[in-house]
Amino acid sequence: MTKNRVLRYGGRMTALTATVLGTLAATALPATAEEQPTSAQILADCGSGEGKCTFNSPEIGEAYLGEPRQVSDLLYNCTTSPASQTMSWADTVGSSHSVGGSVTVGGGIEGIITASVTATYNYTWQSSHTETSSFTVTVRPGEVGWISRAQVMQQISGTWQTHYDDPKWGHYYWFVPDVITGPATNGTDGKHSAVMVKSRKMTDAEKKSCSTRSDRGKVFTRSS
Repeated sequence: MTKNRVLRYGGRMTALTATVLGTLAATALPATAEEQPTSAQILADCGSGEGKCTFNSPEIGEAYLGEPRQVSDLLYNCTTSPASQTMSWADTVGSSHSVGGSVTVGGGIEGIITASVTATYNYTWQSSHTETSSFTVTVRPGEVGWISRAQVMQQISGTWQTHYDDPKWGHYYWFVPDVITGPATNGTDGKHSAVMVKSRKMTDAEKKSCSTRSDRGKVFTRSS
């Protein structure tokens, strides 16, 4: 939505009575007698197209490095020497709302956010990012190793505005403030995704497994 259209809508809205405008906080209470919808209900209508929605005044926050998370199988070293093995890994990072839930790839919500951010910043926003590669993991005797990855992330804050042809929950318009957290392009604001090898000592149960006939003296992988 352009600035002029926002202003025209604003002028129109000031002439409306209080019964046709509704605003939801991010922690909106459940609907009571169909007078107060949840934020999830409003966003569901945005996604389905029942509500004519826009994502107004998007503001992009500074990129940051997300928390590392395991992206490979676990490598167990039941031998008496350090062991190295090349392991493949895959990582898919999606987007989520502060009001709850994820941004579905190919859904109506994703398209609205993309259009709003592109129009405002000429910036290509991605709701999901996938990377795959391989890495050599070295594990000491009696330890477990794996590959972790931290994705560059970014937050976009804005307000959902929906318009109904007929009043719903007593209003034509509803407004929902929201913050969307999702992956950013590598190198955004000087931040870069990181791939790292992590390890830990085996648990008592894992050590016991190493002493069994099938795992004794072996290096092997298992999913977590």
